[in-house]
Amino acid sequence: MSTVSETAFRAQPVRRMRFDGWRWGGRAFLVFMLLYTALPMIWMLLTSIKSGFAAMQFPPQWWPDQPTLASYQKLLDPQNSVGQDFLRFFWNSLIVSTATTILSVIVAVPAAYAFSRFTFPGRNFLFFAVLLRNMFPAVIFLVPLFILMRAIGLVNTHGSLVLTYLTFGLPLAIWLLKGFYDNIPVQLEQAARIDGATRFQAFVLIVMPLSTPGIIATAIYSFIGAWNEYIYAYTFLSKNEQLTLPVGIQRFFSENTTDFPGLMAASFMMSVPVVVLFLLLQRYFVRALTEGAVKH
Repeated sequence: MSTVSETAFRAQPVRRMRFDGWRWGGRAFLVFMLLYTALPMIWMLLTSIKSGFAAMQFPPQWWPDQPTLASYQKLLDPQNSVGQDFLRFFWNSLIVSTATTILSVIVAVPAAYAFSRFTFPGRNFLFFAVLLRNMFPAVIFLVPLFILMRAIGLVNTHGSLVLTYLTFGLPLAIWLLKGFYDNIPVQLEQAARIDGATRFQAFVLIVMPLSTPGIIATAIYSFIGAWNEYIYAYTFLSKNEQLTLPVGIQRFFSENTTDFPGLMAASFMMSVPVVVLFLLLQRYFVRALTEGAVKH
């Protein structure tokens, strides 16, 4: 009996774990990308808590012997000129980015819905014409837009930035939302119309709640684009009280020296709102990209 059992046991094939090169390669790539994106933020944070002398040491001192929050205290103190400027720049960026985000959603939602649900002459031409702007680098439109803003009296105003950011943000926002609306069954709206709802009511009560991930993704994209933009803000704004953060933090550079701890502290604080916003809403962003890209 024992001989039969030993024979059966030996006859069973031994399963060996195969090495999946693609899976481990993908994991290694993800780790590399994580380090690639996280290390600059870590170095920025470590530099911001150093003294001016420690930040200039070579070879670099990775962890400061005497960490200090003096740079952050100076930036957040409205009693000194540096703090006043930084808080004003931060507030200006928040105003411009929020206004751009709200207007982008207000314009992109009905435009994408119209491209998705309605058939009208020139529909395909208009849709691809909207995307045509993304074929050219943004700097090409710098001089024409500056001439336009000067003609309508918007130079040195936040309105010039809002209109410019809408020009660059709306094409992708409309494209993203259209793909999302294409995956919402039209039968849901038809059922609401049969129950007595108007097209607008069906859109607000049925389509809008289902398209929330796409709208949030559009808002994230618009906010980040407006928050980080530099070239147009540098060109359209010259008054100190109107500057946004990307332009304002260059005040830490001077002809003879650079306040690297202050510059890194300002850059880190500028990055925090975007990182926090994306971490809180990234699941909606990923869902909108995946659902908008796959036709059900």
